[in-house]
Amino acid sequence: MNRLVFVFAIAIVSEGFGFAQGVTGRIPATPLIVHDPYFSIWSTTDSLFNDWPRHWTGKPNGMTGLIRVDGKVWRLMGRAPADIQTARQISRRITPTRTTYELTAGGVRATLSFLCPQLAWDPDLLSMPIAYLSWELCSEDGSSHGVEIYFDMTAEAAVNTPDQNVVWSRFALPGFQAVRIGSQDQRILEKKGDDLRIDWGYLYVAATEGVSLALGGYDRLRGEFAAMGTVPKADDLRCPRPANDDWPVIACRQAFAEVSAQPARGRVVVAYDDLFGIQYFHRNLPAYWRRGRMGGAELLEKAVQQQESLDRTCRAFDDEFLKDAADAGGPEYQELAVLAYRQCLAANKIVADIDGSMLMFPKENFSNGCIGTVDVIYPASPLFLLFNPSLLKAQLKPLLEYASLPRWKFPFAPHDLGTYPHANGQVYGGGELTDEDQMPVEESGNMLLMVAGIAVAEGTPEFALRYWSVLQKWAEYLKAKGFDPENQLCTDDFAGHLAHNVNLLAKAILALGAYARLNEMIGKASEAKAYRTLAEQFVQDWIKQADEGDHTRLAFDRPGTWSQKYNLVWDKMLNLDLFPREVFAKEIQFYLTHQNAYGLPLDNREAYTKIDWILWSASLAESKSEFQSFVEPVVRFLQDTPDQVPMTDWYWTTSGRKRGFQARSVVGGVFVKMLLDKQLAAKWFRRAKP
Repeated sequence: MNRLVFVFAIAIVSEGFGFAQGVTGRIPATPLIVHDPYFSIWSTTDSLFNDWPRHWTGKPNGMTGLIRVDGKVWRLMGRAPADIQTARQISRRITPTRTTYELTAGGVRATLSFLCPQLAWDPDLLSMPIAYLSWELCSEDGSSHGVEIYFDMTAEAAVNTPDQNVVWSRFALPGFQAVRIGSQDQRILEKKGDDLRIDWGYLYVAATEGVSLALGGYDRLRGEFAAMGTVPKADDLRCPRPANDDWPVIACRQAFAEVSAQPARGRVVVAYDDLFGIQYFHRNLPAYWRRGRMGGAELLEKAVQQQESLDRTCRAFDDEFLKDAADAGGPEYQELAVLAYRQCLAANKIVADIDGSMLMFPKENFSNGCIGTVDVIYPASPLFLLFNPSLLKAQLKPLLEYASLPRWKFPFAPHDLGTYPHANGQVYGGGELTDEDQMPVEESGNMLLMVAGIAVAEGTPEFALRYWSVLQKWAEYLKAKGFDPENQLCTDDFAGHLAHNVNLLAKAILALGAYARLNEMIGKASEAKAYRTLAEQFVQDWIKQADEGDHTRLAFDRPGTWSQKYNLVWDKMLNLDLFPREVFAKEIQFYLTHQNAYGLPLDNREAYTKIDWILWSASLAESKSEFQSFVEPVVRFLQDTPDQVPMTDWYWTTSGRKRGFQARSVVGGVFVKMLLDKQLAAKWFRRAKP
């Protein structure tokens, strides 16, 4: 195979189980196989067998799990066959890289685990579309049992709509077998938009010795397994056909002659090779893992070879992550961090540029489908600054290079790079044509703060120096326009335009302070002093004009108002010491008296909020107990909300209903609390691979 392949691999080998703490309570949706905006499969019901697994957009990505114990069959996963009794689900546990279910049927306990080895410090591994589905079976009634286990996945994972034709085939590879399924047309990177699924590339299943693989209609395969514990030896040859025509599936089956108290174990590897991942200024770019001429076959081989070592590495990472998160913010914060980690990473795609360098593109899920959105990267940036600043550089590089081109004619930073997966130029607001509905102060401030964050994390301004001319231009824009912004949009654009926005001005001030820090790092002492002095003067004016007694206003000209001043957290993140800590303390005390049942509203205008901004505001608190007072209602929202979708970041604090958005990367903002622990940040930075 010399083309890119999006792979779903299955190989069964031994595994042990046993986890530290993680998320065990009710949550809106459970990550099963989440890798990027197209390869993203979730369970949206409390029990694994109450519905089909779904793509984050809500469309079914059918997966079925069956277990046959002493000739009787139970359903472990998926909604069909409906006439088969369901197992009893005992528990579900989520850690940063793994989701584990325990179920019982016929005197046998089945532990089903989905491992996505998303280790942020290793971009090569992070870009590889692999996951592992594992089984552990043991008797719980003291008797021995004959057990067969079955797993399948429909072609829905490889098409945008199930009426599209699919094709399939079988391969023999060294040490294992493989089958694949994908769309017939293979319209690579043809469509762009938000509510879309992939319809190019191939879903693969690879199995080692002892595992039977089958390709065919779901009724026949599931029916034969239920009746006899086997799967057909001959593949269905009615190909091509629509994915919803007798629903062709890739299935695997393994038999255990005797399952006793001694566990019988198995594992499947899951991945999807998309051939090409992103169109960047009309060049189709492959996933980052392919840059060394690695293809689908090599990906499968590597996935099988590394499964044991990755399992151990992920277990160690999960344990360390859980301890660090709990130490930083308490048990509720730990739960939030666990849920945010995989979701944030899986809303991005890592590809290789023409020179092999790494580029990373977030998708603005269920917002407008934009790609490379600056004010989506900004709230997510704490995760990347904590675990691997190179990933943040890979997100900012395309934007900085775009802004350096003559086609970007504005003195402020762009908002986005296009509509996912086409990064061909800004589409938001006036696009490249006018400054209408742009976010000049917002995006310019965001870019300066994030570039400074990289410089502080790495201890060098090297990345900033590559793009100094555009950074200087944006600093000059903020110097002229930043103190009292006119009627502009900010990242909370759903709230509409707002003039004299106090929180937006705080961002501009801190961005000027960040630019002063960058000048200091490159040896430009006079420029550093000038911008620092300007930022300090702006702070004094800000304090006077925003003052509302026991808090600060929403806008300079709006007495009796308030808003979260979440941008102030960058003063602590970058150690700028521009704003008096009394300002933070006053805001925190005011916020504590204005929380609703499910959290702190964004401002006085509406009862909705944003999870990322609550965590940033909460991180202004000096005491752990105050911080936890803001986190607890957010976790309560996740437990109570009736909207079973991948975590939303925008919801009503009174009802717990989703206001909009889901499955977005912005939840990476919850890692700001861990990032503020300088020793913790230094530890993870030392581990990161460039």
